[in-house]
Amino acid sequence: MNTKVILVTDVKNLGEEGDVKEVARGYARNYLLPRKFVVSYNKGNLAIIEGRRAVIDKKKEEKRTAALGLKERIEALTLKIIMPMGDNGKLFGSVTGAAIADELGKSGIIIERKRVEVPGHTIKTQGNYRIKVRLYENEEALLNVAVNPKEEPAAQTPAPAPAAAAVVQEAEAPVAEGSPVRDSPAADSPAQDTPAADSPARTET
Repeated sequence: MNTKVILVTDVKNLGEEGDVKEVARGYARNYLLPRKFVVSYNKGNLAIIEGRRAVIDKKKEEKRTAALGLKERIEALTLKIIMPMGDNGKLFGSVTGAAIADELGKSGIIIERKRVEVPGHTIKTQGNYRIKVRLYENEEALLNVAVNPKEEPAAQTPAPAPAAAAVVQEAEAPVAEGSPVRDSPAADSPAQDTPAADSPARTET
């Protein structure tokens, strides 16, 4: 037989502060009431809870905000899990929701194992997976999980091409219109002798 109770704190797998729940009498009498997790459902206790409704609603809003922040962290993450496997890609063992929750914990993200929903309950082959993680109320996150990700081949750096020889061209002087064009100034002009610098100068008497 069941009885109605009012939660005065969050109780795992049952509800949150302020919720009205029906539970087995033995569960209420032997566990919930002695630990002061709940109070009996009556007008007096209901009025007390309603008087605290603003505080309770504020706590729930804070939980929603925290869940949105957690969603962003989870969806920005790619969780890499390495497992022994055969040549055909089948794992020697399997990846469960509990294993994924444990790996998330190593990244500082604490999630209850039951909130990680693995398709078919386990992953048994190599590959990339999108795993649903249930957060607060109806909020959910999609986690990228790479089981034994394939290694990308190392990129080979191409050898540098030999430097091309630089060709320097002398700028040609502009030719005035009507002037004869000479192939080489030195070819057309006779060489002129110049006195040697060390020859003595002649003087006439």
